[in-house]
Amino acid sequence: MPKLTVTVITRNESANIDAALASVAWADEIVVVDSQSTDDTAAIARRHTARVETRPWPGYSAQKNYAASAASHDWILSLDADERVTPELAAEIRALLASEPPRRGYRVPRISHYLGRWIRGTDWYPDYQLRLYDRRAAEWNGRRVHESVRLNAGEPGQLTHDLQHFPYRNISDHLATIDRYTTLAAEQMRADGKIPSLAGIALHPPFAFLRNYLLRGGFKNGAAGFIVSVLNSYYVFLKLAKARER
Repeated sequence: MPKLTVTVITRNESANIDAALASVAWADEIVVVDSQSTDDTAAIARRHTARVETRPWPGYSAQKNYAASAASHDWILSLDADERVTPELAAEIRALLASEPPRRGYRVPRISHYLGRWIRGTDWYPDYQLRLYDRRAAEWNGRRVHESVRLNAGEPGQLTHDLQHFPYRNISDHLATIDRYTTLAAEQMRADGKIPSLAGIALHPPFAFLRNYLLRGGFKNGAAGFIVSVLNSYYVFLKLAKARER
C-alpha cells in the first residue's frame, strides 16, 4: 500500500494555509516549503506538520520539484494553499492508494469559487490538473507560469471528485493576479520564440470571450460567468500585448 505525501509551496498565505492543510490531515505526511513569508504562514503550517522548511523563491516548478524531493514517500499530492481536498476526493485518493495504482499520475477536476458561487463552465471548469503522481515517473515542467506535471511513463488516469479552488478574494485581487501572471506568461512566450502579431492581439481576445461565455457555458453562471469570461479574454490580450512589447 503506497504512502502519500502532500506538498504545498507558500508565500504569505496566512489567510489560506490553515484550511488547506486541514483538508489533507488524513495524509501520511505533509511537507510545506515556504518562500520566506513575511506573515505567519509558516507558524500556522507548523500547527499541522513538523515538515515546514523556509527556502528562497526559485520559481514555481523548481519549488514544487524541491518539495517533492523532500518528501518521505514517492506518491505526491501537490496542493496549492488556495485549494481544498473535499472528503469525497480524499476518499477517492485513499481508495486508489489502497493498492499499487495502475498509472503513475492522475488528473483531478478543479472547481473555482468566485463572486459567491462555484463556477461550472468557462475555461475554469473542469480545469483538470495532474496533481497526484509518483515522483519516480513525473516532475514539474519548468514553465514560468501555469506550470504542470510532466509524466514520463504512460498516460495519466483521471479522478472524478472535484478539487476546490478559492483563487481570488475579489475582482481587484483578480486583476492584480492577471497583471502578475501575464508578465510571466509573456516572458515564457518570448523564451519559446513566440512573438504575437498585431492581428493575433486583435483577434484572440474576442475569440477567448466567445469560447468562455458561449461555447463553454459561461452564460449559465450569471453575472459571475460573464465577468470570468471578460477577464479571461483580458488575460489573453494582456499576455499577448506584453509579449509583443518585450
